[in-house]
Amino acid sequence: MMEPQTLINIVGGAALSVVGWLARELWGAVKELRKDLHELEVNSVPRAEFIENIRHIEDICSQIFQRIDSLRSER
Repeated sequence: MMEPQTLINIVGGAALSVVGWLARELWGAVKELRKDLHELEVNSVPRAEFIENIRHIEDICSQIFQRIDSLRSER
């Protein structure tokens, strides 16, 4: 039979190995998330520019609907 200290060393070593593996996995995941976040920041459109583009689309849609209404009223 094993001595209690040997058993404690084996269990503790195994537990620390698992903790080390989990820490390494988490570290890698955080690095990936930082990279992805940076790509999103680089490729994203500023809010003001987005709002300006939406207003431009609304203006174009409004002009199209006005033209359709004017064509209907000519009939």
